[in-house]
Amino acid sequence: MRLRSALGRARGLGSAREGVGHFYAQRVSAIALIPLSLWFVVSVIHLTHADHAAVVAWAGQPINATLLALTVLTALYHAQLGVEVVIADYVHGETIKFTLLTASILAAVLLGAVMAVSILKVAVGV
Repeated sequence: MRLRSALGRARGLGSAREGVGHFYAQRVSAIALIPLSLWFVVSVIHLTHADHAAVVAWAGQPINATLLALTVLTALYHAQLGVEVVIADYVHGETIKFTLLTASILAAVLLGAVMAVSILKVAVGV
């Protein structure tokens, strides 16, 4: 049984074929955030009474800097996917929807770059 009309099949109209990819990206990023968040919480608990130099030394270790960058960038990506869903669902004007979607992507890219550079700067010691 087909749910599309004959005209729709002839024109090739139908699904944009991107909703499933967005759904999976959101789920994969959420699953990736579970171990990354647990690692981050355990690390913060271990660093609660540490001074600034100890935290910088901890962040300067390659594995910690890598996991920290993965954590913040994955969280940012997951948040941007969520904002995209909210805008797509609740903003009805096409112009404002396009503007907000573009602004949210640009903001996520800018924040991601700032976060990555900041973590690298601390890790390298510049």
